[in-house]
Amino acid sequence: MLQVKAIETYYGSSQALFGVDLQVEEGQVVTMLGRNGMGKTTTVSSIMGMRSPKRGEVTLDGRKVSHLESYKVARLGIGLVPEGRRVFPNLNVRENLLAAASQRQGNASPWTLQRVYELFPRLQERQLNMGNQLSGGEQQMLAIGRALMINPRLLILDEATEGLAPIIRDEIWACLTYLKSQGQSILVIDKNLDALLRIADHHFVLEKGRVVWQGNSAQLQQDPQVQHRYLGI
Repeated sequence: MLQVKAIETYYGSSQALFGVDLQVEEGQVVTMLGRNGMGKTTTVSSIMGMRSPKRGEVTLDGRKVSHLESYKVARLGIGLVPEGRRVFPNLNVRENLLAAASQRQGNASPWTLQRVYELFPRLQERQLNMGNQLSGGEQQMLAIGRALMINPRLLILDEATEGLAPIIRDEIWACLTYLKSQGQSILVIDKNLDALLRIADHHFVLEKGRVVWQGNSAQLQQDPQVQHRYLGI
């Protein structure tokens, strides 16, 4: 499905990514791991068209997307839950969700307002509240719901549970587990390794803009050296 091939991305004259390769297959949950500042968010930006790689390419189902505008990437079926949530502060919950709504051909069970409300009942309770009136956890639920409303083939979450209370984190992980059971392809960045080991099929570890390790959950769990050296665990 998603192929990231040897991308090199810059900020001005400063190189941030040095030949990053990763892939997400249909129905997989894949993680990007690493300490802060190692290139994870830049990789997401390169996938989403917010920053074009100078070399390499990003393809979705064989179609090159690495130089498309971000809204065109979203229309092709990649939904982003960005770091910091970025909900629309002056729209209410319902309007935030409807702003992203899109139906995709061949989707037998499309995401609708009602389905999002069933996934996150709190959003239905708060549907007339403005985005800036929500708690951090409610904003994250809204950001996930908004991304689902485009009916994405691939869902990307950048710092899925950062700064959230433990009870809200548990709810987010339960949501991602459910989405995986429904066959949703997911690429996720987070620091909660225990939760990621339970849900993910494959992991990519980044260090200074390079993929330095990849493997499945069993391999990562059995390699404390990788956890300590690259993840600080």
